[in-house]
Amino acid sequence: MRKVLVCLLLIWGTVAAADTRVPASQAEISLSFAPLVKQATPAVVNIYASRVVQSRSSFADDPFFNNFFRDFQPRPRVQNSLGSGVILSDDGIVVSNYHVVGQATDIRVVLNNRQEYAAKVLLGDEESDLAILQLEGADDMPHLTLRDSDTVEVGELVLAIGNPFGVGQTVSSGIVSGLARSGTATGNARGYFIQTDAPINPGNSGGALIDVQGRLIGINTSILTRSGGSNGIGFAIPSALVAQFVKQAHDGETRFQRPWAGVTGQSVDSDLSDSLGLGMPGGVILSELHRASPFAKAGLQRGDVVLEVDGLAVNTPAEMLFRMSVRGIGETADVLYAREGALVHARVEMITPPETPAREAISLGERAVLPGLRIARINPAVVDELGTGLAVEDGVVVVEAGPYGARAGLARGDVLLRIDGRRVEAPRDVETLMRQAGRRVQIEALRGTRRIMLSFRV
Repeated sequence: MRKVLVCLLLIWGTVAAADTRVPASQAEISLSFAPLVKQATPAVVNIYASRVVQSRSSFADDPFFNNFFRDFQPRPRVQNSLGSGVILSDDGIVVSNYHVVGQATDIRVVLNNRQEYAAKVLLGDEESDLAILQLEGADDMPHLTLRDSDTVEVGELVLAIGNPFGVGQTVSSGIVSGLARSGTATGNARGYFIQTDAPINPGNSGGALIDVQGRLIGINTSILTRSGGSNGIGFAIPSALVAQFVKQAHDGETRFQRPWAGVTGQSVDSDLSDSLGLGMPGGVILSELHRASPFAKAGLQRGDVVLEVDGLAVNTPAEMLFRMSVRGIGETADVLYAREGALVHARVEMITPPETPAREAISLGERAVLPGLRIARINPAVVDELGTGLAVEDGVVVVEAGPYGARAGLARGDVLLRIDGRRVEAPRDVETLMRQAGRRVQIEALRGTRRIMLSFRV
């Protein structure tokens, strides 16, 4: 046994000596990321954004207290934000995070050579936390090329470039430590992310995550932390989604058009997998389909399990929506799903939520029982905006309760069923029935899956 151990130690020592040695040339001594950094950093910019907000009292909208604040003059206040961005074209198209530039009234973009440009937002989306900007008067700008993020693999070396804490442009290195991370980002961002252990700190938002060839694979957006500093778990929005944002901005869109699935579903865990006979957990089981859903029109039914979109696995609803968003409006995606043990392919159209029937939105006037109440007819577009789910496909929904409606107990997303026992079928019915109401009004509504009764005096 002792001889075997000595032999193993000798072999290990020989291998270690072969693998560990003093650099033998000037090229090996100078081996570093420096050339890559010099190539990429001119295209990563610092962004200074500000917006004017009005300071308002929390009682200003209260029906009782608003008379006391009638002469109150709101004081304007300037909010500033600091972040990073990436130039993507020679004419000055820049991508950043929505939470950096969203609703900004003044945006200044500073290059690493200290050149400054004013910028305007061409397209922004709070849910994806992405925004596309145009530098004013920009020409022949340094820029990064996009790499298809679907080709990125765990373990690849990456660099994160940005302006953390406002100290100036910095570079940190790491690897791709995870893919298909969903539901882990902070703030309003929801979706699908690349995970990296390259340190990302406040101010890095909107900065570049690049590969060893200097190509952009993601936009740094958030970190997972309890202390406020980087713990080696950072998230970047994949470049495949960035490319779709740039395309829509070039097409003149000012709001990101996200494909509408018209379905609800959940991830398939091991218990569900066993009961469905799938063998392994994975995919998204469909629990509801709207009658206008492109999935329903392609032949999918309740209980089907979506396994892949365009040949790539989906394991959460967020991943499925990401794959649809990358495909883009007007395109067709190949969907693989399982039904009763059989695998089936379907071609699903990528569409925006239909405005059928017309929403017929109205707002009740000052002389109405509930002034400021905004209502609309339910259609797929309204359901998508309000996030009310697919349980109710017809009827009238509350878009904004207004101060008096809120005091009566109404909330955004409530479906109005009856007023004083009379059925509500269209938005104008609400206006008519409210006008005919007596001193006491009774409203029957649907909140989620629960029926509620509201009663109040006029």
